Amino acid sequence: MEYTILILLLPFLSFLALGLGGKWMSHRTAGLIGTAALSVVAVLSYLTAGMYFSAPRLADGTYEALMPYNFKWLPFTESLSIDMGILLDPISVMMLVVISTVSLLVHIYSFGYMKGERGFQRYYAFLSLFTMSMLGLVVATNIFQMYLFWELVGVSSYLLIGFYYTKPAAIAASKKAFIVTRFADLGFLIGILVYGYYAGTYTFSPNEMALAKGGAAMIPLALGLMFIGGAGKSAMFPLHIWLPDAMEGPTPVSALIHAATMVVAGVYLVARMFPLFIEYAPSVLHIVAYVGAFTAFYAASVACVQSDIKRVLAFSTISQIGFMMVALGVCTSANPHEGGLGYMAGMFHLFTHAMFKALLFLGAGSIIHAVHSNEMSAMGGLRKYMPITHITFLIACLAIAGIPPFSGFFSKDEILTACFLFSPTMGWIMTVIAGMTAFYMFRLYYGIFWAGSEPGQKSASDGGDSHVPHPHESPLAMTLPLMLLAVVTIVAGFIPFGHFISSNGEAYNIHLDWSVAG
Repeated sequence: MEYTILILLLPFLSFLALGLGGKWMSHRTAGLIGTAALSVVAVLSYLTAGMYFSAPRLADGTYEALMPYNFKWLPFTESLSIDMGILLDPISVMMLVVISTVSLLVHIYSFGYMKGERGFQRYYAFLSLFTMSMLGLVVATNIFQMYLFWELVGVSSYLLIGFYYTKPAAIAASKKAFIVTRFADLGFLIGILVYGYYAGTYTFSPNEMALAKGGAAMIPLALGLMFIGGAGKSAMFPLHIWLPDAMEGPTPVSALIHAATMVVAGVYLVARMFPLFIEYAPSVLHIVAYVGAFTAFYAASVACVQSDIKRVLAFSTISQIGFMMVALGVCTSANPHEGGLGYMAGMFHLFTHAMFKALLFLGAGSIIHAVHSNEMSAMGGLRKYMPITHITFLIACLAIAGIPPFSGFFSKDEILTACFLFSPTMGWIMTVIAGMTAFYMFRLYYGIFWAGSEPGQKSASDGGDSHVPHPHESPLAMTLPLMLLAVVTIVAGFIPFGHFISSNGEAYNIHLDWSVAG
């Protein structure tokens, strides 16, 4: 699979071409270059996933971890060095599919949404850099390489959140995101250094650790510090404060950040270090669960009273990331049959959430494009004028609410089952939060598409104009990604996810717990 280097190289070349030569390109040319590069990346990612998961398993029932590229970058001692390369294993291959799919659809959608915007070429250049950074993060062969791409993700998000650099609010939001996550990343970096010193390696595998004297006692500290970095990127309480303000960036950027890149990086970090958490720091893993549960409840509570549709979705993301962290944190074993179900459930929810959250944000962009407002009070009755946006947005709401047979039902059922296995109290807490999710999402749906007066039809006494044109459906460049994501949102729950990804790598058959589902 030597071609996998192109998955990183193509978006990087697209970034260079658009960043250096975009000034002399038309908007159409710049968009086509960025979209063409991501189209090839998506095809290569699907090809990689097909080849990887169709290969025979090893004798122990797991998929072989492959390194098509790996070279020694910084040798410190004979036993300690930093490598650079590409690691293909079940979760990295799954993430390649998620990132490339959502990014490609965001590139296509942006043709319509960003049409005529000043800085169009710069926008596509930053999108390419953002995508390359996240792709590099998930295929990193060691924690230090991951950290390098981790920081690139932070820089890319700063550039995209502050895309409208003439708006003071956008500048403030980009600085806030950058500074808050930098504080968290300091904990991540210290954790990496502690881990490297006491473990004698920067790899993810406990089998390659050469523990120094007293090293086993220091690994929990290192992992706890790393989790601080993950909590910052994934907007866990109290480091969540940057994410709602990040809505100042273009709406397609919000879709990419919330669905497939920056905010899931922390979840991916915990999942990547999961073997170490289970073996050396189960108590830290439980802290992850409690932080995730509080974050999920807090964010769901705030989402219930928001009137800005993008802020509702922002707090819903924080809450759903909390669900994923809880799923990972309630694991007590590497065996999915003996306490490790949460790992598979968390990764499954990451996959399904990426699709329906991208659909929600792109749907919100379509709505904002039509009514030129983020406030629900300026909407109502839009189902008549935007039928495609209406139906696809409804599908996403049903999925995030956990309504069968949509994808969110299957992944949330597994999370709740894992929580009940860990503790009935945790199970009931997360069940209540799942109910809150359904409430605020259908409050949002009703406010946009059903409630209130006709959009744009305020009376003259209220300063309105009875001749304001009605909203209209978005162009094909925007509705096509909505329809494709809606299809994926419907069918993704039927993927035998446990067959491909589980806590110990062996195939696991998902069984719905109807006592939880009911």
